[in-house]
Amino acid sequence: MPDRRETLKIIGAIGTTCAFPFASDELYGQHVHPPPGVQSSYGAAKFFTRDELRTVSRIADLIVPGALDAGVPSYIDYVVNADDGWRKLFRESLADLRAAKFDELSEQDQVAVLEKHIDQPGDDLQTRLFRALKSMTADGYYTSKAGLVDDLGYQGNTVLESFPSCEIPEH
Repeated sequence: MPDRRETLKIIGAIGTTCAFPFASDELYGQHVHPPPGVQSSYGAAKFFTRDELRTVSRIADLIVPGALDAGVPSYIDYVVNADDGWRKLFRESLADLRAAKFDELSEQDQVAVLEKHIDQPGDDLQTRLFRALKSMTADGYYTSKAGLVDDLGYQGNTVLESFPSCEIPEH
């Protein structure tokens, strides 16, 4: 039988398990983070090759500027490495993307490619890749210190002396 802490952790994770493709205790925000520029707590890439990681890093940084400093590419590597389906999708689609010389495009053209695949209907390989990268980038960034604390202002482990009232204007 789980102790109180584990029970609360499970209850708190119920809402996120539908959105995150891994167990709640594996959330990036629950790991110890090194300062920007220092090797990630995940260590060296477990799945991506150097070229693939460079492409994933570029795309993540286009989606959320600052994703590199938050360690998002390492987070994506961690998530992809943990799932056979993600590994297959990423390996195939990144090979196609590199063959199309995505890395050599101008930033404006790279953004256009992203927008084409992320915002348009479709289920082709590249569209699935870019949508997965968008989701994983957001998950990784907004569960990191840079996203959660610095951008969103989450203060965690604090107690409010009182709760501010919510004033609803009359319609």
